[in-house]
Amino acid sequence: MIIRQNYLNQIIPLIDKNLIKVIAGVRRSGKTVLLGQIQDYLRSQGIPQERIISISLESKKNKKYKDGDTLYDYLISACANVNDKVYIFLDEIHETSKWEEVVSSLMVDINCDIYITGSNSKLLSGEYATLVAGRYVKIDVYPFSLSEAKEISIQTGKYTSDEALFQDYLRYGGLPLRYSLEDISIEPYLSDTYDAIVIKDIIGRNKIKDTHLLTLILNFLMDNVANTFSARSIVGALSAQGIKTSVDTVVTYIDYIKNALIVLSANRYDIKGKKLLTTNEKYYSVDLGLRNVVKNSNEIDYNKLYENIVYLELLQRGYKVRVGKTDDYEIDFVAYKGTDILYYQVCYLLSSPETIDREFGNLLRINDNYPKYVISGDLPDFSRNGIKHYNIINFLLNQI
Repeated sequence: MIIRQNYLNQIIPLIDKNLIKVIAGVRRSGKTVLLGQIQDYLRSQGIPQERIISISLESKKNKKYKDGDTLYDYLISACANVNDKVYIFLDEIHETSKWEEVVSSLMVDINCDIYITGSNSKLLSGEYATLVAGRYVKIDVYPFSLSEAKEISIQTGKYTSDEALFQDYLRYGGLPLRYSLEDISIEPYLSDTYDAIVIKDIIGRNKIKDTHLLTLILNFLMDNVANTFSARSIVGALSAQGIKTSVDTVVTYIDYIKNALIVLSANRYDIKGKKLLTTNEKYYSVDLGLRNVVKNSNEIDYNKLYENIVYLELLQRGYKVRVGKTDDYEIDFVAYKGTDILYYQVCYLLSSPETIDREFGNLLRINDNYPKYVISGDLPDFSRNGIKHYNIINFLLNQI
């Protein structure tokens, strides 16, 4: 397994800081391996193993620790004879009842540095979340980026070319474990992962009874990544299939889906008015492999896939990402990091003068001096009027 240096670079400066390190990401995105890599780093810095305690709350052998009081008592006992700081790693902490009470008390009662993982975006918004409010920092973890996929493919001997790597990534996505599988096993693995997320992280966690409706809504979101639509339009689409539901129900189910981190959303932003818009979010799959095993259409829409990949890449680079609007024109992405602002248009190919005029023209309508980019599958450089054009593979692999 490769070292996930991007995430370690975020976490290492936080070691020994009086903050709970919360590592959040969709199921099987590599959170557990990342915890192990943090522990490896600690050992490389001279921290002995007896000062490192790691518990997976998904393991059956640790079933008793799903009771918060039992987990707390065990950790207090395990740390009783340690005279120095203890490093505590709790994987999938949301499996434990009232876990917020546990970690909040540990921070007070013993000399410890705590790292937890969870596969739900609402991990820190429950009834007891106030117990850890202001005392944690969250690191979002995603499946492999294309550059990480290249690193693991070289390591496993499966790399042949950047183009082949990219086409494989478009089809199967970047869930880490799939790179250790034979090709014939990848789709069953992705299907199993998808089912686990739906059954455990959405249906089970939210006690959903109308699982058929949930499946239809999730399939709609996956089929329509990178499209702008509303909950009302989903109700209309379902009604056309003879399925009756309400806007409120659709909104609730979309929230459940987003909470499981399998689908991510980008708010729309009025660039001129400098304000968030409250309607018609765009949705993206956290992994194209998960999306492709369930999408209803056999049509390959490269514009959607490219936009989805660039959205994920910008998140992995640490940007907050919104969909821009200027007058009646859309800007695919407005990316923010600190005081930096970047604008992006993404398309499959700049195949005609009309397409070139649209993609570059939308960016030219933005009346500021922040960097502007067009990303496409073209190899020739179409940069013009101060707007840079990048081939998508070069953009993804060279961090430009």
